[in-house]
Amino acid sequence: MTYKKVATTPPFDAFFESGMEESASPFLTPSSRKWSKNLSLKTSLISACLLTCAFFLKGPLSHLLLLLTYFSAGIPALISSLEDLIDFKINIEILMTLASFASILIGSPKEGALLLVLFSISGAMEQSVAGRAKEAISAIKKLAPTRALVVQMNGNLIQKSIKDIRAGETILVRAGDMIPLDGRVIEGSASVNLVHLTGENLPQPKSIGDTVPSGGLSLDGALKVEVTHTSNDSTLAYIISLITRAQEAKPRLQRWLDKISERYAMVIISLSLLFALTFPLIFHLPFLGCEGSIYRSLAFLIAASPCALIIAIPIAYLSSINASARKGILLKGGVIFDALAKCKKLALDKTGTLTTGNLKCTGIESITDEDCPSFEKEIALAATLEKHAVHPIAEAICRYAESQSIKINLPISQFESIPGFGLKAMFLGEQVVIGHPEWILSQVDEGTQKQAVLSIERVKQRGELLTLLKFGDKLILFRFEDELRPFASSTLHAVKEKYHLDLMMITGDHQASARRVAKQIKIEKIHAELTPDQKLEIIEKEAKRGDLIMVGDGMNDAPALARATVGIAMGGIGSSVAIKAADIVFLDDNFKHLSWLIGRAKKTQHIVKQNFLMALAAIVIATIPALMGAIPLWLAVLLHEGGTVIVGLNSLRLCRTGEKDAPPGQEESI
Repeated sequence: MTYKKVATTPPFDAFFESGMEESASPFLTPSSRKWSKNLSLKTSLISACLLTCAFFLKGPLSHLLLLLTYFSAGIPALISSLEDLIDFKINIEILMTLASFASILIGSPKEGALLLVLFSISGAMEQSVAGRAKEAISAIKKLAPTRALVVQMNGNLIQKSIKDIRAGETILVRAGDMIPLDGRVIEGSASVNLVHLTGENLPQPKSIGDTVPSGGLSLDGALKVEVTHTSNDSTLAYIISLITRAQEAKPRLQRWLDKISERYAMVIISLSLLFALTFPLIFHLPFLGCEGSIYRSLAFLIAASPCALIIAIPIAYLSSINASARKGILLKGGVIFDALAKCKKLALDKTGTLTTGNLKCTGIESITDEDCPSFEKEIALAATLEKHAVHPIAEAICRYAESQSIKINLPISQFESIPGFGLKAMFLGEQVVIGHPEWILSQVDEGTQKQAVLSIERVKQRGELLTLLKFGDKLILFRFEDELRPFASSTLHAVKEKYHLDLMMITGDHQASARRVAKQIKIEKIHAELTPDQKLEIIEKEAKRGDLIMVGDGMNDAPALARATVGIAMGGIGSSVAIKAADIVFLDDNFKHLSWLIGRAKKTQHIVKQNFLMALAAIVIATIPALMGAIPLWLAVLLHEGGTVIVGLNSLRLCRTGEKDAPPGQEESI
């Protein structure tokens, strides 16, 4: 068999289709990509530094720095405003730009520059957060293989782009490779990890005739797979479509703010123009001069610019985001706090969320010898074989042997791995086999089979996993369960009691395993044995009845995380797709701070409302006297900017983590 690699198209098309920001472009070098990331935010911060220096300096140097500030912060705003005007859009951005440049005409260029800088920083932060939504799709595309080994009629292998592979062609999936396309096994056998679909970190045996989905990982064997679905119709493509649909259906609180901003800008600009034209007729004022209508109208336009609203509300959210980060919680945007504060339901995945995702050996029993006093030799044999394997059950057996101080280096011979089924070897002249129950039972007599089936059913009804060891005439059953995550019970109890959230479990695991975990943490509502689209369907249905939080960790949770009012992913054990699709990530791989986070969301919402009222009051206090000529312009600007400082300081209160917000029961040990 020969191997040939064919040329493939560079991934430029994928970049243009993704809609990612320019810093992700394949045209850029790594160093250029680093500098271009968050470029608008970096430019805004540079403008702020220039303006600060201009305030403290005097003379030509101050004027030069002020000119550079208008260039760096003002030109982008001016271009954007002109584009909006061409599209007949009137919004706060146009209002801010008009007020900033008009301030030059009334001799207050520094105040105008301040408005530009504050608005530029706010817009850059919003742009940075908005780009997160596209990263979920980018992450899942990176997970999927882009090439596959195609088996030709003469047996030669050719590496081709998966986009060029058609249904009916045969591909080779080697041990350790990810399955690139959906298909049917026509040769070979292997254990395939399908955690991205089932949520259960337990390999499934695949052999001739079985179907395998794209994204599955072949652990221990090579498979020849006949492709049944092209790249556009594969399982991974389907999950991508689910995430896209879920993100499009997600609530967009920003739409309401955009509508308000457009109306506000139209009203302020119209009033400024009205005052400039009518004041000379009503109050017999001149058009020009410090007492003229144009001067007062421009003063009104500047004072009415929502400086306090623009800077104070983001500071409130950023302060809470900073406090959350110090507790190991990452939020993708401050608006998530608003959604989190009004949620009344909490849905949780099981494996990797409520549990650690690591299997623990909970017991060993003999099927053929009821009076077996010790299993030390059997444990040593099982661990000696399984130390050569890489899957959760093997790791659990080895850990159990180590915890019992049992040596796992027995002198075995003729060791052999049977992909998809198990392991076998010779020990003291007798054969030892361990692996999938059906494979083991095919090697024992009918009477032993009946005994074993009863024991296996009993274990499954308890929601535990199992494997069988056969040594000579002995048949030993090893039981396993997924470890419950520390603080899971106390955290959920605190959330339910303090915030009255309805709890439910949605999982891809089987019903018995779900019931076992739900009983331990006192969750009554259970949805088990779900596929990704079924999880999404349940979340959509529940979200329509009320705002809902979804906590998950795997790729199979990604569509549901994207559709929920608030999606929370586990950062340590969670897949990159789930992390990118979620709104919140627990970086320490534990949701013990969930109660604190909900409390912080409610406190943030309260501070934001305070800031809104104070900012509105500052605008009214500054605009009306300035319009009527009762106070000079510098005092009106001082009052307006003073309101900005007050609401900013009020927002900074949220920087404190507040130990009193920590959930009760952290001394609990499970």
